[in-house]
Amino acid sequence: MTENERIEKGGAIRRQVLGAEHVDRPGPTPTKLQAAFRQFTTEHCWGTVWVREGLSHKQRSMLNLAMLSVMARWHEFEVHVRGALNNGVTDDEIVEILLQAGVYGGVPIAAEGFRIADRVIAEYRPTGT
Repeated sequence: MTENERIEKGGAIRRQVLGAEHVDRPGPTPTKLQAAFRQFTTEHCWGTVWVREGLSHKQRSMLNLAMLSVMARWHEFEVHVRGALNNGVTDDEIVEILLQAGVYGGVPIAAEGFRIADRVIAEYRPTGT
């Protein structure tokens, strides 16, 4: 695959996983540094790894939640909770992921993960819908 093909396929997967609302959210024009990093992640994270057939998008989302929580990368964790829900990860599976992370990464990690996941799930699936 060429660089342009990886960027195109990566962008499509990123939009599918994270949702068009997140990807297309208006914001300030990215700086030269931000644009370079966005291209890098689109090509390499989404266009090289996420395109592989070895794991489903759901499985990749579950792994991301575990890794990002243990590393306490809360902004990315929040983004990927939404992505996980888009990929069919259930609330019960998120509970199990965070309990697993709590055992191996520490209870404070799990506590923060639960707080963030609760908020994101409530926003994703408002009461009465």
